[in-house]
Amino acid sequence: MFKFLKEVVAGSGSGLKDFPYSIGEPYASAWGSWTHHRGTSKDDGSPVSIFSLSGSNPQDRHLVAGRNGVKRLRTVRHPNILSFLHSTEAEVPDGPAMKHTIYIVTEPVMPLSEKLKELNLGGTQRDEYFAWGLHQISKAVSFLNNDCKLVHGNVCLASVVVTQTLDWKLHAFDVLSEFDANNEASGSPMLQFEWLVGTQYKPLELTKSDWASIRKSPPWAIDSWGLGCLIFELFSGAKLARTEYLRNTASIPKSLLPDYQRLLNSTPSRRLNPSKLIDNSEFFQNKLVETIQFMEVLNLKDSVEKDSFFRKLPNIAEQLPREIVLKKLLPVLASSLEFGSAAAPALTVLLKMGSWLPADQFSIKVLPTIVKLFASNDRAIRACLLQHIDQFGESLSAQTVDEQVFPHVATGFSDTTVSIRELTLKSMLVLAPKLSQRTISGSLLKYLSKLQVDEDPGIRTNTTILLGNIANYMNDGTRKRVLINAFTVRALRDTFPPARAAGIMALSVTSSYYEMTEIATRVLPNIVVLTFDPDSDVRTKAFQATDQFLQIAKQHHEKLTTGDTMVAESTGVQLKPGNAGLLGWAMSSITQKGKPSDHGSISTTNASNSQVSATSAATPACRLDLLLADCYNLTVCKLRQKDPRL
Repeated sequence: MFKFLKEVVAGSGSGLKDFPYSIGEPYASAWGSWTHHRGTSKDDGSPVSIFSLSGSNPQDRHLVAGRNGVKRLRTVRHPNILSFLHSTEAEVPDGPAMKHTIYIVTEPVMPLSEKLKELNLGGTQRDEYFAWGLHQISKAVSFLNNDCKLVHGNVCLASVVVTQTLDWKLHAFDVLSEFDANNEASGSPMLQFEWLVGTQYKPLELTKSDWASIRKSPPWAIDSWGLGCLIFELFSGAKLARTEYLRNTASIPKSLLPDYQRLLNSTPSRRLNPSKLIDNSEFFQNKLVETIQFMEVLNLKDSVEKDSFFRKLPNIAEQLPREIVLKKLLPVLASSLEFGSAAAPALTVLLKMGSWLPADQFSIKVLPTIVKLFASNDRAIRACLLQHIDQFGESLSAQTVDEQVFPHVATGFSDTTVSIRELTLKSMLVLAPKLSQRTISGSLLKYLSKLQVDEDPGIRTNTTILLGNIANYMNDGTRKRVLINAFTVRALRDTFPPARAAGIMALSVTSSYYEMTEIATRVLPNIVVLTFDPDSDVRTKAFQATDQFLQIAKQHHEKLTTGDTMVAESTGVQLKPGNAGLLGWAMSSITQKGKPSDHGSISTTNASNSQVSATSAATPACRLDLLLADCYNLTVCKLRQKDPRL
């Protein structure tokens, strides 16, 4: 017999001494005489469900049955049976007297009847969700009957609860008993607590207490009848009041009707085995059931099946109830990705589903999985993460990026695949603002220094663009040490014309970081040389930059003349938001259909704009992903001009 702990309490049930859970508000409904409470763990605040049953004395017959239920729930384990966590029995003051109360703590669940009201589903979506729930309960009943040779005895709407992921689970084990088929002639009760079952839920043989007949019937006979009662209550939307009402089949779906009638066959031996209901019923063949079943055995599927499934999943998810997608499919998908059974296309689906969540829920349900995926060795998953980093990057904390994400992303800088190196560069515009100065100067800039001499000209160009965009995240010492060398010594002397153009624009964008001495001795001399560059685009950019830096020198001269020495010590033109946009228009302007004539007109217009940008507040710098895409297209265009075979 299950051993109970007896506690002494100083007040209400929530005041149980040494009870590691807090008892909250009760739900409006529960099975039998039990009360179903919301609850939380005192250790970590995690939610639980707490069921309580009270009696006037320890030998109260409801308490005796309740103890049987606790023992059974504690020992019977199955994915579709309510998960047991803790139990205790205590004496609780009830006025001048004391009442005896049993407490069962389980995973957090909600009565099915109340969850259905909350979901308020209708039409096909309702039927698909009911099919999934009935599928789960049928598996639980089949497990009890066929595998354990146990009889639940009261399968109905009240004995089903719903988890936070919208799964249905069977509980209410007070009547549960072994199926005793060895003594067919015995007239003694096989279900000791069958008096707890409402008359409307009892099949004829149980109503007559014909135990000899029950023992001759298959183990599932009573519970198959209960499944029929559950189906009736689900689709009629009302609690079964009389057994005769089961004949009213108007609300039962046509695809389920033949199985419903077999479950309720008047002859016990002819009732449908729950395992047959699971395997053969047409009603269970729908998108929701098939989708969840596929995802639950994902690790058994081959790569072709997975790819096909995940390509179809976004469209399927659009047709399913949003709450079921977010509370059921999303966690399963996240778990599959986390443990490696899902392929890279699943990440795109995860992010799409995640976009339907509020920001706080996205951080709880999706971000932890994404952070773990950065450590994946699957190149396809890494590429997918980098491609979609703009969808979740802002939600990552600075500490997470610096300590957990960047170390894994940084491996992409030295990847042998050009596309991975380029995607890694793109991701830095999102991640760089969240990196510490130590990481930027100690790691990131070392990687970028190597990429400026990369064998791929597009990578070299994109690295220069990135440096121009993240310059404002560096400290003054790092900027002085890195920027001019990166742009003049490397970018302006690159053999690839777009790389030289990018170097010119990067210098223009970062003009406010240079002292006048540096502009006069290091910047202008290197730019002026490019005014007779073989490439017209480079020459155009060089003239624009020359005009800009001469304007800075002129302003510096005017400040010196007026005696404003404090201002004269600085560059003379502060970096306004307009200046920050120069690199953006540079890379977009040189890719206009690849026509040199177009480049000239656009660049001329922008040159005049660059001169007034020092005193205007324009739009912030454009997104790096667009810049890199433009640069990549330009790279291909230039290479094809040199070799038409490309």
